[in-house]
Amino acid sequence: MATSEFDLPEDQVERLVAVMARLRAECPWTRAQTHESLRRYLLEEAFEAVDAIDSGDPVAIKDELGDVLMQIVFHAAIAESGPEVWGFNDVAAAITEKLIHRSPHVFGDVEVRDLAEVDALWQRMKTQRAGQPDAGRGEAPAKLPALPALLMAQKHIERGGLVPLGDSIAEQLIQLVAQAHAAGIDAETALRDQIRVLHDQP
Repeated sequence: MATSEFDLPEDQVERLVAVMARLRAECPWTRAQTHESLRRYLLEEAFEAVDAIDSGDPVAIKDELGDVLMQIVFHAAIAESGPEVWGFNDVAAAITEKLIHRSPHVFGDVEVRDLAEVDALWQRMKTQRAGQPDAGRGEAPAKLPALPALLMAQKHIERGGLVPLGDSIAEQLIQLVAQAHAAGIDAETALRDQIRVLHDQP
């Protein structure tokens, strides 16, 4: 049966979920995939979305975000048909609840004066939700997320982590990230932009 003959919902999210469900049922490659086998594709699609954002092309951004969304729906379909027994609606519900919980200045009665207070509130609510100790109270800091080294260094600095004073290459790299952060510069973006400039030069 051709795709055009497949009775699909009009709602585009439901339509995407239905298409993925059929692929999982009828496509041998799609059916054989696991969370682990799709890891590389999730990373690739995320980085391609970043490249599209860097390009400033709205059509490319839309297309690449669609590829990221496909990965989310794919993982949800895998979980729904396995022992985990959760699906796309559960993923959507989880992030919706998280957004509401972390934004009491919108969905509650908390008042904030500027962007810095919004960010501090978000981080505080995030810590509370995860049941993590508050690093500001002298307890163990929250675990760093699994990120590429430069982004991990940025996250470390943003959380008030120590900046080494040594002169090894690794220590100097963290110092540079700290300098960029102090200047209000995103080190990852700055480095990506500079590499693109060098790459494009004849």
